Order: sequence, then structure tokens, then C-alpha cells
Amino acid sequence: MKDVIYVTGHKNPDSDSICAAIAYSDFKNKTGKIEAVPLRLGEISRETKFILDYFGVKEPQLKTTMKLQVSDLTFDNISPISPDISLKKAWSLMKENKVKSLPVVDEQGKLKGLASVSNLVSTYIDNWDDNILAKSKTKIDNILDTLSARAIYLSKNTSSFPGKIVVAAMLPVSAEEYINEGDIVICGDRKDTQSIIVEAKASLMIVAGNHVVDEKIIEKAKKSGTSIILTPYDSFTTTRLIVQSIPVSYILNDSDIITFNTDDYVDEVKDSMIKTRYRSYPVLDESNRVAGTISRYHLIAKDKKKLILVDHNEKSQTIDGLEDAEIIEIIDHHRLADIQTGSPIYFRNQPVGSSCTIIGSIFFENGITPSKEIAGLLCGAIISDTLLFRSPTTTDVDREILAKLAKIAEIDPEDFATEMFKAGTSLEGKTVSEIFNQDYKVFHLSDYKIGVSQVGTMDLEGFEPMKSEMIDYMEGKAKDENFNILLLLLTDILKGGSKLIAVGPNKDIVSKAFGVELVDNCAYAPGVLSRKKQVIPPLTSTIENLD
Repeated sequence: MKDVIYVTGHKNPDSDSICAAIAYSDFKNKTGKIEAVPLRLGEISRETKFILDYFGVKEPQLKTTMKLQVSDLTFDNISPISPDISLKKAWSLMKENKVKSLPVVDEQGKLKGLASVSNLVSTYIDNWDDNILAKSKTKIDNILDTLSARAIYLSKNTSSFPGKIVVAAMLPVSAEEYINEGDIVICGDRKDTQSIIVEAKASLMIVAGNHVVDEKIIEKAKKSGTSIILTPYDSFTTTRLIVQSIPVSYILNDSDIITFNTDDYVDEVKDSMIKTRYRSYPVLDESNRVAGTISRYHLIAKDKKKLILVDHNEKSQTIDGLEDAEIIEIIDHHRLADIQTGSPIYFRNQPVGSSCTIIGSIFFENGITPSKEIAGLLCGAIISDTLLFRSPTTTDVDREILAKLAKIAEIDPEDFATEMFKAGTSLEGKTVSEIFNQDYKVFHLSDYKIGVSQVGTMDLEGFEPMKSEMIDYMEGKAKDENFNILLLLLTDILKGGSKLIAVGPNKDIVSKAFGVELVDNCAYAPGVLSRKKQVIPPLTSTIENLD
């Protein structure tokens, strides 16, 4: 398992959720030994994009599940090999990396097959043809490397050796009967034998024992086109080793190869491995290039991912696949909900207007000054969540922390808020689905399933043309997903109120909770700005009274 801590906000993230994840990751990286990586569970809003762009910060990585994937494991990140390298080189790499197989790739890095220990051993032990170098199209570089040889003379035709392998360990007269044009001949220091080899136009003469070759022999070789190399090994060892010079492409397993991708889930990989008996399997990245190999060992050694939750503590709002994660911290400013942990954790929950207020406090409490960029993100999130202190959730702590951060970020909160809200509240070009889901949360209050979306806008009149389409969309969603109530708050930040749009079989609860009359599913609630403090509590009380 890669040693990393993921920090994530909730689904359908707002600015507080995204900025909190980035800022708290930065804090953990400054104070801890394990890398912290911020995540997002959905697309960012226009407001959040404005904040990130303003301070030049990249949006977090998108991740929708904590289910273990191959990319989360520390698999064998071994460089694949070329099909041209020798068996000896491949064997050395396997021993060096302590693996049983190596992926073989083409020039584009795409998988061609696997070279395994079993392939190598089989080739070496089996009775091989004496013309195996010809069949395998072995290159001179492989022969030189395998035999630790040096070239005395190389002819122009060293790209292939068409003949058989001959060991000239007999009398010269007998050697003449065995050696044909194009053969590879292993010999000693007998000049008469060497002369016969050259005269027979052998393609390669391998002189064992590093014996000096007479200049006359070399001159003859140049005329006959016979390459000459010297090896320090004796004739027997040379004969034994030369087969290891053939390229791995010759023994390659290129059929029925089972591969996995870095984004494959470990549970699926495990099922596939159970059905097969290979020692290791190639892992391909998103471009289908080989990233390494994986074996059963890597699955046995798996641990749970480490996870920190910010700006939420409700299971329906958090990342999927939570069973494959270990929650180690929660930083939040909402009500306590239903997330459970297997052991004690650091849990910080404060009744303030923004999670980023808490994170800003954590920086200062630990004597750490956030960078201008991080301070800017924290400012943007606090301004967003408190509606620049217009929200009833605002506390003196929010005001104090924002004042400190604004100095570091070198911004004027009022001016920044005006720019941010204008950029973030525009509904132009958005579909009703995008509008509804940009800041949407699900709540389970008693036996009621309730979905609440909140959209800040400075132009309620601009919404009117799409109101009918929005109601149709919400009614369809409520029916398909069995909601008792779906509620949309169009919050006018400047006027300090929200237009309510409610659908569902129990939408009358909205009327009772806010003391308003729904006309065509709509009503205006003056002073209602906070979903957390002014929407969920009255809905909860109304439902409890009904029960």
C-alpha cells in the first residue's frame, strides 16, 4: 500500500469543502511525515473555480471511491524490457529485481508479451537446434555481451548468422567436413583450424580462451567476410553460454496474457488471480503502457487507505467504498451524523460558519503561517460559507480568522466577495441538473429522506424562465430516488433571503417548517440563508412534531 493520506470534502462539493481539503492537506504535509493528497468528489462550482484561479491553485484530484485499486498498491514498478535483449540479460534483470517474469514491450511501450523464468529454463534445458542463432535472429551485440567477448573484426554482414553452431574440437581435416558457409564456429588457438574456418566462409569465428589471432588469419577473414571475436571462456563454457545470447522475443509468451490496469479494483483482480496460476501479471497504465507487474503477494500485503474527512461527517455525503478506508480524522462544523470508526480518532467539530475557519485556527494554533495561496483559499471559503458574515452561522471566530488570513492573502474581503459572488452566482449556460446538483446534500430525518440543494445567486429574476423545467427535474428525481422532499434554495446573498422550491409527497412539511405557503411549488423565505442552521433544524423539528 502506498503511504498516503487522502483528505476529502463531501459529494457535490462547495467552496468550503474543496478549499478545506486543499488547505488541510497543506497543513498535514507541513507537520506530518506521510504525504497528504486532497481529493474532490465531484465537479467544482464556478465560485470555487474563481477562488482557485484567483490564487493560482490547481483543483484537487477527482476520486469517487475508496475501494482499493491497483494504483493504490505498491506493485513491482520494474522497467519493461526490449524484445531484442538476450536471455542472459533478462535473467540477470530478474535476479536483480527478484521477480519471476518481465514484461516485454515494443518501441511505443506497448506490451508484446512476457519473458518468464520458466521460458528461460525451458529454452536452456531443452535440446536446442544447432542453428538456433539463425532461427532467433540473434544480433552480434547479444553474443558479445553474453560471452563477455570483444570484437577483433566484424564484417558488414553481422545482422544475422544463418548457419549452425559448430565446436571445432577435432582435427582440421575433420573440421572441413563439418563447417559450412555461414556457420558460427567455436575454436581454440590452432591456426590451421582457424584458417579452415575462415576459408569455409563461416559467418562468425569465436576464439575461446582470449587467444591472440594471427594477423594473417584476420586478413583472410576480411576477404571471406568472417567476423572474429575473442571470449575469455573455454570452449565448453562458450558452447553452454552462447544459447543465452538469443533474444527474448524468441521465447516470448505472447498469447493468453492476463493484464490488469492501474484503475482496476483489487477485489476484481483477486478473483481473476484465483482462476489462474501465473506468478505475476503485467500492469498497464491509462495509456496502455506497462507500469510494472503485480503478484498475489501485493494483494496479501494490502492495508486500508487512510482518510481524513473535512466539512462533513455524514455517510450519505462522503466518498463511496468507505469500508476500504480507515478514517483517521474529521474536521467539521455540521451536526454529528452517522459515520462510525473502528478506533478513536482526532475529531474536531466547532459551531462556526466554515470548516476553513477551523483549519485556519489550526494553522495559527500550531504557530504556522499559511502561504498566501492557502490563506486566500481559506478566505474565499469563509466568505462563501458565511455569505460575508450575513449568514446566521457566522461567529466572532469567523471574523477574527478571516481578518488574519486576509492580511496574508493581501485581499480586501468586501472587494473579493463582490467579485467572487458575481462569478459564482451566474446561472447563465447551466442546465437545471447542473444548478440543482452543484451544492446538494441528502439528509435522513427520522423516517424521511430529504434532499436539499442550495444555490447562491444575485439574480433571482434570471431564474424564472427555467423554473418550470427545474420543478419537472426535481419531481422526476424525487420519484426515481424515493425522496419524501426535495428542496431547492435559491439564496439571494445581497437581499438576505431564499426562494424555496419544494417537491415530493411530503412537501407540505416545508410550508409548516418555514411558515410559508407554497404556490406552484414555490415560496420566498426572508432571512433564510443557512441550510445548516435555518433549514435542517426547522425541518427536523417539524418532522419530530408530526411523529
